[in-house]
Amino acid sequence: MLEMTAETTEAASKRELPASMVERMTLILDAFEGAGSRLTLEEVACRTGLPRSTVHRILDQMVRLEWVDHASFGYCLGRRAKSLGAGDNGQSRIREAAAPLLHELNMHTGMVAHLAVLDRGECLYLDKVGGQLAATLTSRVGGRAPAYATACGKAILAALAPEQVDALYGRHLPRRTDRTIADLSTLHQELGRIRRRHGLAFEDGEAMGGIACVGAPVRSPEGPVAGISLCGPARPGHLERIAPLVADVARDVSRMLHPELGTPRRARRTADVPARSWSPHTMERLVATQSGQWI
Repeated sequence: MLEMTAETTEAASKRELPASMVERMTLILDAFEGAGSRLTLEEVACRTGLPRSTVHRILDQMVRLEWVDHASFGYCLGRRAKSLGAGDNGQSRIREAAAPLLHELNMHTGMVAHLAVLDRGECLYLDKVGGQLAATLTSRVGGRAPAYATACGKAILAALAPEQVDALYGRHLPRRTDRTIADLSTLHQELGRIRRRHGLAFEDGEAMGGIACVGAPVRSPEGPVAGISLCGPARPGHLERIAPLVADVARDVSRMLHPELGTPRRARRTADVPARSWSPHTMERLVATQSGQWI
């Protein structure tokens, strides 16, 4: 009798599981408490009450459709889920925070300042600030470029887990110029160097011949949300000198958007002389690589 009761209870439990895919997806999305929630497969299965094999199969589909992201720690909400109810996914807020600092970068250096976000492996430009030089660059607000070919994009990619980068690209990458990184393994090597430079990314003629850039990521507690870069004609040694400015601005925008990261340092700067937060010796160590090249 007890065995029949157990079997009956198990059968009833199975019948109570949501039958439709929509209901099961909803249960899985509801398992995440917010944009920064990170769960293992076991945790998702436990919170939803769905069988582990079922959860794994549905999560695989949701990762492919960008409802969920999969990284070394497990799963988190993806681009589509985060954008629901968020209008432009926070892009206006990022642009508003960065705009005055982009103008300051342009005024101090005479170079073109960019703000971009990562969208399915591409840089989507939210802002572009520059004088006559800006008209000579092919980038435009609302335009796109392969993230792996720009300093701004590589700075964002380096802040992602390697498996997230793998999910964005195939083994071979289309070239923009003869200097563009053309395969995934070389890209991972470059991203490793960027991580060792604490997020500073350099690009020399990879997106447009004769143009060099330096970029840094805008971060949130959950990961990168944008990238900031300065671009201009390639000149030996010039990017190394201005790189601390880009890193400081990216850090300040990160802190304005996410105060929990710390207090912005802009109030401690003078308006006329850009401060260097790193010594020349530290900067030399940051930009150095074994080959002596950026890529």
